[in-house]
Amino acid sequence: MKIIIAGAGEVGCHLAKMLSREDQDIILIDNEQAKLDAIDSNYNLMTWNGSTSSFSTLRDVGVDECDLYIAVTPFETRNITSCSIAKRLGAKKTVARIDNSEFLKPENGRILKEVGADFLIYPENLAASEINMALSHNWARYWGELHNGRLVLIGVKLHSESELIDKKLRDITVSTHDFHVAAVKRNNETIIPTGNDELHRDDIVYFITTPPYINQVRDICGKRKRVIKKALVMGGSRITTRFASLYSDKYDLRIIEPDRNICERIATNLPECEVVMGDGRDIEVLRENNIYQYDAFLALTESSETNILSCLTAKEFGVPKTIADVENLQFFSQAENLNIGTIINKKLLASSRIFKILLDADESNAKFLMLADAEVAELQAREGSKITKAPVKDLKLPFGMTLAALVRGDNCELISGMTHIMPDDYVVVFCLSGIFSKVEKLFS
Repeated sequence: MKIIIAGAGEVGCHLAKMLSREDQDIILIDNEQAKLDAIDSNYNLMTWNGSTSSFSTLRDVGVDECDLYIAVTPFETRNITSCSIAKRLGAKKTVARIDNSEFLKPENGRILKEVGADFLIYPENLAASEINMALSHNWARYWGELHNGRLVLIGVKLHSESELIDKKLRDITVSTHDFHVAAVKRNNETIIPTGNDELHRDDIVYFITTPPYINQVRDICGKRKRVIKKALVMGGSRITTRFASLYSDKYDLRIIEPDRNICERIATNLPECEVVMGDGRDIEVLRENNIYQYDAFLALTESSETNILSCLTAKEFGVPKTIADVENLQFFSQAENLNIGTIINKKLLASSRIFKILLDADESNAKFLMLADAEVAELQAREGSKITKAPVKDLKLPFGMTLAALVRGDNCELISGMTHIMPDDYVVVFCLSGIFSKVEKLFS
């Protein structure tokens, strides 16, 4: 598949590197050669110096043969213009990154599609939705609903209260078949486990289950659900603004921001939120704002380091739920190992959404979890595909993948070695990064 990415910023570069590992034909365009030079030569992709809204540039890179054109520069108008040109020149599908919520309205989205922007990606909106999900299911590190909520993907960090500590997976499944352990994040490594693997303290364990057994998963992990009403937010970033505009009626929000101009803008645009000018890194400022009285602490500044350290401080004050925006992927794995609650990253969220578009998946029926080194997707088995030829135990699946659950008609079930996948089944697949193309071939 030929994919052209317009814009070698953080999102564009991360997406290009990720897709290049999946054996896709990738071309990355930018008008700043220095950004292209920074791409590691070990990645299987081509770079092109040129304007993303130039007819000649897009013709030169063969946009007429492009299966997916992705415009992710920092400028939404340039992205929409670029998609419009690419579409008129023959690109099959186009994706534009935006930063204006007005474009998400259905009537406006139809107009943008008519001019050539088939799909819209708004990273701050994705981050805001992820934060709300994390607050709603605050005992979990990660929460994702698949196939309209009929299957649930839950990531939980195990502490000493969990009855799963030091147990082999095969011993756990003897007592219950109500969930499937699909992946384990340990230190800086993601493990696709077998029955002989043990679960240890501080592991982040990813479960697949169905709604009736969510409470059972919570109980065996030694967790309890809290009601989040009050949240203290550090940083007046674009994520903060988007989250507050969407959910200020659901949560009592106080925003701490050191910049006076930003404070004034937020106070004007979000009158229902309390805005305080101050430096959230200062422990005395946190004390003055009664941090210990809040149910949640959201560290959403532009600095990953600040957000990580602030969440650690909030935990010391006894705040039950903390969420950190960690945009620097170098810190992502380390942050997961710390006691800072849920971690969000706009690049990973945007890449996940684009991956769904790449697979031509219905957004209501697919949810991707993009870890630093692993992926999960819901794929549909096609008639005659290899995945339908025999029971799972006889398929000789590639190393580094597991089949977790499936949806067949109105029924959801967890997958065991005896499960025989049928055509049109929707299957939840976990795999390590770099083998997704092999997984996709099993279903097509």
